Amino acid sequence: MSPIHLLLAEVAQGHDHSAGGTNPVQDLALKFGVDVPLLSAQIICFLTLAYVLWNYGFKPVLSTMEEREKKISDGLRFAEEVKIKLEDAERKHDETLKEASEEAQKTLAQAKEQAKSFEEQLRIEAQARAEDIVRKAREQMYLERQQMIDAAKKEFANLVLSTTSKIISRELKDEEKTKFNEIAAKELA
Repeated sequence: MSPIHLLLAEVAQGHDHSAGGTNPVQDLALKFGVDVPLLSAQIICFLTLAYVLWNYGFKPVLSTMEEREKKISDGLRFAEEVKIKLEDAERKHDETLKEASEEAQKTLAQAKEQAKSFEEQLRIEAQARAEDIVRKAREQMYLERQQMIDAAKKEFANLVLSTTSKIISRELKDEEKTKFNEIAAKELA
């Protein structure tokens, strides 16, 4: 039991003994000026006030503090989760950038290879065209040369024939002239 309860019990016993004799607790209380009914009322008021403060003051404040602590811990946990997700997103972003860079390098290498292949193909085609043009030009030159040679032969033959005719017409008879002309025409043809 608490000292207050003991004191109250003694005071209550003191009222019972006051009729028959002196009570040392009551004597002590009177020496210190303690008024038992007033002290009892103050104790009851204190206990009532403590009960009211505890139920309507401290408990709501404590529950509010617990709620705030819970919210803070939830917020910290959420912040930690967000931080982890952010780090994961940054890692994925870095991986994506790395993959995109590697893909770009591959694409660039393929484009260079295709360009080189295309350039080689164009070079081969150009070389083939140039060779074809040169061949056609040689054929054309050969044909033109043959035509010129044929034309020159005909012209030379005509000159020889006309010169020969002129020479022969003076010295030969008509019969011989005709014979020479036929022989010359056959040789020219």
